[in-house]
Amino acid sequence: MDSTSRENSEKSPASGDDLLTAQGAVLVKSCQIPVNALQIRGYDFNEGVDFSRMMSSYLTTGFQATHLAKAIQNVNAMLDERENPLSEDVDPEFLYPEGRRKRGCTIFLGYTSNLVSSGLREIIRFVVEHDLVDCIVTSAGGIEEDLIKCLKPSYLGAFNLDGQELRSRGMNRAGNVLIPNDNYCSFEDWLQPVLDECRKEQIERAINWTPSKFIQRLGEKIDNKESVLYWASHHRIPVFCPALTDGSLGDMLYFDSLKHDIPIRLDIVEDIRHINTLAVKSVKTGVLILGGGVVKHHVNNANLMRNGSDYTVYINTGQEFDGSDSGAQPDEAVSWGKIKPKAEAVKVHAEATLVIPLLVAETFAKRVESKKMKK
Repeated sequence: MDSTSRENSEKSPASGDDLLTAQGAVLVKSCQIPVNALQIRGYDFNEGVDFSRMMSSYLTTGFQATHLAKAIQNVNAMLDERENPLSEDVDPEFLYPEGRRKRGCTIFLGYTSNLVSSGLREIIRFVVEHDLVDCIVTSAGGIEEDLIKCLKPSYLGAFNLDGQELRSRGMNRAGNVLIPNDNYCSFEDWLQPVLDECRKEQIERAINWTPSKFIQRLGEKIDNKESVLYWASHHRIPVFCPALTDGSLGDMLYFDSLKHDIPIRLDIVEDIRHINTLAVKSVKTGVLILGGGVVKHHVNNANLMRNGSDYTVYINTGQEFDGSDSGAQPDEAVSWGKIKPKAEAVKVHAEATLVIPLLVAETFAKRVESKKMKK
């Protein structure tokens, strides 16, 4: 073929068969759309600034907005179930804590310590203040930071502050939150008399302290209505902390043990019996876990004892590709028996401080406002 013939060949249009093949590959015929399929549509601010309507639009916005909307539905379903009356054959009270009333759905709230270091502490306190959860699991910082903030505040810093300089100035950084060393000194001064009292009761009255009993005492002693633990102790909501020594509290228990022949003993076996029994004796359970780590697993593992939770919401930034429990999707917990196969379960891939205020506004806070309006 000469050059002229080749040019004419390259410029010639594709054959009809080629066109049909290409169109068939690109324009594959759609299946029948289900009758109940939701159309993607976001909020139109031409309709005004209406927070609740905007939040309702999250369901059809797509991506993580839809997951947050489903999480809100899930939490509201837990709260609705919680108000259902118990049948006559159900014991109306849990064995532990003594006198804690059983509900139609036991709600487990788990959160990591960094969230208490942040301003989410006030939002968690609101939920606990109004007695809207039945069991709390947190890490050591979730205990001590709540108490420390009753004594001295934390401050806003920045993520890029120099660690060496902060260390020389006695400032600790948690993300962009600054916590002065003096805060921990004040905490130690406040805590020592409580430790002395607990040790005396251990010796003289043979009290078997557990982390949850110790935390109950701390909540009673702080006597500050800004505290999560104050309200937990007031409502007899058990607070479990299987890693209580992993923080400033652990440091102080260590120092205290060096100063006394008889250290305070904390029985974690009794606590695991209590939280697992609480799950087993529940009519239904709902799980709201903010963050990952030991908190996430401890809540889920308690629900394994009853063949899984009925409602589950995760909110965290963890990814599942490393095989960690922190980043695992709800369906992985189904494989372990920690979430029921037909349970309502959703994970919101988001940093908690961004979405928890929105979730609480559309769930727990609405319940509180509704009760106020009825009075």
